[in-house]
Amino acid sequence: MKFYISAKGIKRVTISNGGKGSAKGTTTAVGTPTTTGGSGRRISLRTVLPVVLVLGIVLPFIFVRVAILVLESATFCSSLECAGWRFFSGADTSLKLRDELTRALMEANDGNVNDNEGAGSFNELVKEMVLKQDLKAFAFKTKAMLSQMEHKVQTARQQESVYWHLASHGVPKSLHCLCLKLAEEYAVNAMARSRLPSPEFASRLVDPTFHHLVLLTDNVLAASVVVTSTVENSFNPEKLVFHIVTDKKTYASMHAWFATNYIQSAVVEVRGLHQYDWSEEMNAAVKEMLETNHLIWKHYYDKGKNIDYSKLEALRPSSLSLMNQLRIYIPELFPDLKKIVFLDDDVVVQHDISSLWELDLNGKVSGAVFKSWCEDSCCPGSKYMNYLNFSHPLIFSNFDSERCGWIYGMKVLDLEAWRRTNITETYQKWLKLNLNYGTTLWNPGMLPPALIAFDGQVHPIDSSMLVTDLGYRYKSKEISKQNLEAAAVIHFSGPAKPWLEIGFPEYRSFWTRYVNFSNKFIRRCRIAE
Repeated sequence: MKFYISAKGIKRVTISNGGKGSAKGTTTAVGTPTTTGGSGRRISLRTVLPVVLVLGIVLPFIFVRVAILVLESATFCSSLECAGWRFFSGADTSLKLRDELTRALMEANDGNVNDNEGAGSFNELVKEMVLKQDLKAFAFKTKAMLSQMEHKVQTARQQESVYWHLASHGVPKSLHCLCLKLAEEYAVNAMARSRLPSPEFASRLVDPTFHHLVLLTDNVLAASVVVTSTVENSFNPEKLVFHIVTDKKTYASMHAWFATNYIQSAVVEVRGLHQYDWSEEMNAAVKEMLETNHLIWKHYYDKGKNIDYSKLEALRPSSLSLMNQLRIYIPELFPDLKKIVFLDDDVVVQHDISSLWELDLNGKVSGAVFKSWCEDSCCPGSKYMNYLNFSHPLIFSNFDSERCGWIYGMKVLDLEAWRRTNITETYQKWLKLNLNYGTTLWNPGMLPPALIAFDGQVHPIDSSMLVTDLGYRYKSKEISKQNLEAAAVIHFSGPAKPWLEIGFPEYRSFWTRYVNFSNKFIRRCRIAE
């Protein structure tokens, strides 16, 4: 190749190739691009520039793609062929990876693992998997880790149940103080010992034209809330007559409270169990029932057995409470009454309930709200099968597992109809049978034997009148505020009573609004809102 350069600049370029068959000389003037001969070549900038631009745009994407695939491949294969195969068939590799992971998870699901083999934390799991780079090991390690965490959660829930159970046993210092102060007042203040009710109202205690309510309780503050809320929300409070039965140790305090805190219009009677003159036969029957219940209750606390944590809530002190046990003897406690409304001491009456005394029970002994929120035959979680053991032939042959259970917190009782039945005897009979069969006939609690004794003798009351389960953490969350405010009676069934520290603040205000915080004993004992 030869270049000819003149003094005035480049005028021409002569390119010559010495190869065989090539032209001896080709002269091209600058600015007149022509090509002569098969061997002559000229590269234009117009061709090179677009190519360079395209490569500048494409090459970074190619580089990133290769880098990602090489990094992904490093976990599963180390050879160059594997990375190249993934580069040219990325979609197929993803499917293969998914299949491998699915297979590893299925093997882990079918296999047995030791909880101790699980990683202590997610960071430990990642660190170990980076070192091993094994899908199967990852699946088994993850399963062991999840199993270990599930076991910890279950243990924590069991401990929570135990703590709640123990908390429900205690009597708050403030309530204990209130009882002591009132008992002292009963001893030194003649007004605190005055007759309840006063002589001019004594005739109302047996008058069937009045609305009689019965409470069996040893909780002074709870009794005051029930009475106050009922009177304040009644259309005709002058027709209300309250019959409060308590034990001997609480009698002085209970009497002093209602004697010094006058309830306008309504009549209140306070009686202690020591004031009843029962026959020897009656005393023997009550004593036998209490002993049987005590043995049943003690059976679940046998230290030689593993505690069933799911039954702790049903084994609250109320299950062994004398006042609760005596519910089955209400006709004997009030021989002169015909029809009553029974209320638990953990209820609040929000609206007038006078319609309960007008309710036609259709010949049944009792009227109660059934745990049914959709239809009469629909009561999920509250059927006989949820309380009684239908795997036992004695239960299976005598009762219908699909029948709905009812709520004990508020009941209408026709005592005349009750006296014509053998409900009390049936209750005692089944208590003995349950004890003889090793307490296997029903779940622990007061309701199962009552369901048996009153079987076929309960008339349904409109379920909107009563909202219950306000003392259970998980059940209470399902209750809407609208239903809560519309209910005539709300029931704090469960361990979280409103007078305990474990009571739920969002519901406690429904109860505390009827506490007389202006009372000097309430203030001295620092009973807080």
